[in-house]
Amino acid sequence: MDEIRELFRQMLDENLIQIVLSNTRDSTQGTKTKVRPIMLKGVLHFQETIYRGTQVFHSNHLKEEMLERLFGQMEKLYRQAQVMNTHGEATVLVGRKGTVKIKRRAKGDGEAVRDCAELSHNRSRQYILQEGKPVDFLIGLGVQTADGRIVKAKYDKFRQINRYLEFIEDIIDKLPADRTIRIVDFGCGKSYLTFAMYYYLHKLCQRDIHVTGLDLKAEVIAQCRELAERLGYENLEFCQGDISSFGGVDQVDMVVSLHACDKATDYALEKAVKWGAVVIMAVPCCQHELNGQIACDKLQSVLKYGVIRERMAALITDAIRAGLLEERGYDTQILEFIDMEHTPKNLMIRAVKASGIRSKGNVMPEALGEMMEFLHVNPTLKELL
Repeated sequence: MDEIRELFRQMLDENLIQIVLSNTRDSTQGTKTKVRPIMLKGVLHFQETIYRGTQVFHSNHLKEEMLERLFGQMEKLYRQAQVMNTHGEATVLVGRKGTVKIKRRAKGDGEAVRDCAELSHNRSRQYILQEGKPVDFLIGLGVQTADGRIVKAKYDKFRQINRYLEFIEDIIDKLPADRTIRIVDFGCGKSYLTFAMYYYLHKLCQRDIHVTGLDLKAEVIAQCRELAERLGYENLEFCQGDISSFGGVDQVDMVVSLHACDKATDYALEKAVKWGAVVIMAVPCCQHELNGQIACDKLQSVLKYGVIRERMAALITDAIRAGLLEERGYDTQILEFIDMEHTPKNLMIRAVKASGIRSKGNVMPEALGEMMEFLHVNPTLKELL
C-alpha cells in the first residue's frame, strides 16, 4: 500500500485534474469519491466529493490531510483509483487479497487527456468532455464548433453526453481488461451516446472495444456509418434491424438500451441476461404494457386518474424489471438520467453482474410475485426470462 500513498503524494499538486476512487467494498459508506484541486484565498486545497446512495457530500482539505483521507479510503473502502494530471494518468487496482497493481500512462503530444484549465473555487463543472476542447465526434454531430465551442441549441445534449459518460466511468472496472470488450447498443438512433461511449472507452481510456449500434431506421444507420468511417472509428459498426431478432453474437460484455420503446426494452434486457452481459444500462420509455393490465380494486381511487395511472405503471414496470435482473444475479440500481428529448428526467436501470452469484433460473422472489398478482400484471420480461 506504500505505492498508493506515494502515488497520491506525487499527484496532489496544482497539476492534478481529478482522482476518482471506485469499486466500493461498502456502498453505505460511499459508492465513489472524487477529488479535484481548488484555490481558496490563494492557497491550494483539494475538494473531496463523496457519493453515498443519492446523497453527495463536499469538503475541502489541504494536501497532507487529503493524502491521509485518500489513503485511508483506499485501504478500507475502495479497490480502484483513477488518477489524472496534466502529464498523464494512472490506474490503481487493489485485489481481494490486498495485492496492488498500478498502471501508468504518460500524456503524449496531442493526446486527449483532460487539462486543468484553472483552480478557481467557482469554476464551471469539470465535465469528462470539456467546453473549449474540440472533440471530433461532437463536431461531426453538430454539438461543437470546430474551435470547441458548444452550439447553444445543443448544450442540453452536451450535458446529457457527459452524464452518460459518468455512469460508464462508475462501472469501467467491471469490464474485462485482458481482451476486447464487446458492446451492443440497442436502438442507437442518431448515436450521440454511442459515439461518446466509443470515444471515452477507446480514445480516452485506451480500452480495446468493439461496439455495434442497432436501429430500425435505415437513413439514420447510413449517417452513423458515414461519420464513423470519416472519423476512423474502427470497430464501431452500425446495423439496421430489430432488437427481438438481432443475433449472430455469442458473447456480449455490455448491453445498452436507451429509449427502446415499451416492450423493446424487455427484449434488450432478455438478450443481455442470456448473453451473460457484465453490465446493462437501459433507459426505458413509453412503458405502456402494464398501463393496460393493472387491475386492483384497492387502488382504484388512485388509478382512476389517467396521468397517475400512467406514471405508476411506468415506475412499477421498471421496478419489476430491476427485480427480475436481481434474481438473475445482477446488482441493480435505478438512477436519474438527464434527457431533454422525452422528459426532463428519465430513469436508468443500471445492472452489474455480481461475481459469485448464480442465476436462480425461473425462481421468482415471493414478494415480487405477490406484488404482480396483487396488481394483476404479467410483464413481458417475466415471460421472456
